[in-house]
Amino acid sequence: MASSSSPDSSMSAEVPAPYGNGPAAAAAPSSETGTKPVAKVRTHHLQQAKVNGGHFAMLTAYDQYTAEIFDQAGIEVLLIGDSASNNVFGNETSLPVTVDELLPLCRAVARSAKRALVVADLPFGSYEVSPQQAVANGVRFLKEGLAHAVKIEGGKFYAETVRAMVQAGIPVMAHIGFTPQSEHSLGGYRVQGRGDDVQRLIDDAVALADAGAFCVLMEMVPAETAAAVDAAVSVPTVGIGAGNRTTGQVLVWQDMAGLRGGKMAKFVKQYADLRTTLSDAAKAYGEDVRSGQFPGPEHSF
Repeated sequence: MASSSSPDSSMSAEVPAPYGNGPAAAAAPSSETGTKPVAKVRTHHLQQAKVNGGHFAMLTAYDQYTAEIFDQAGIEVLLIGDSASNNVFGNETSLPVTVDELLPLCRAVARSAKRALVVADLPFGSYEVSPQQAVANGVRFLKEGLAHAVKIEGGKFYAETVRAMVQAGIPVMAHIGFTPQSEHSLGGYRVQGRGDDVQRLIDDAVALADAGAFCVLMEMVPAETAAAVDAAVSVPTVGIGAGNRTTGQVLVWQDMAGLRGGKMAKFVKQYADLRTTLSDAAKAYGEDVRSGQFPGPEHSF
């Protein structure tokens, strides 16, 4: 008797993976238009924006889906911030989060973003001891976390640390102004770079750029101070609460999209109200389950 090549009728057809199956594939080139996939954003593209008077956008991301969505939306830089401490892990501040906690988040973002430059924060305690410690942990973020660059907080004191990391092949974004990891020594969340402090920030930025930092991020500084810093360095600058004369801007995505509740910082603009949207969806789901409306016949096998 000839054997049949048809599948066993007793075997059920496989259904789509119900819990997700990794990031969506990158769009293929169109055979009709000859369109090529969008090239990856590199540090020299940010530099080009600075030279040309352009701008770029940066958002935090900590997981597969936000990374995929922001990447496809054209956000140029994704930051796995130590802000995951108080936006993912439920801590009050950014200080408790560790390298080992951030690395899995970094891998998820890096695997899911096809175009954006992926930058990872070195958390508190992972680079302050010595340039060697900073290099070792920077290597972990590039090797294990698949990041393209790292960010460290601090002024010109860390110039040698930046230089050592860059020499080791680790691109570094510097972070000056208000540095959340130093909130206790700064006396809380306070605007930096006012009055006589303007020159200090300029000196910090120049020293860090001279040491090889490819970008300088400024947080919570007056707009005029940020403009003076931007004019003093040849590398691009990024602002968060630093006015609109920097090359790039960054926000924590839960703030930008209205997921986090409570009072927002002055520099935050909310572009959506995801907290209400998710709350309404959860309430509707709960009501459907309790009333027996879900799952209905259309959701049953």
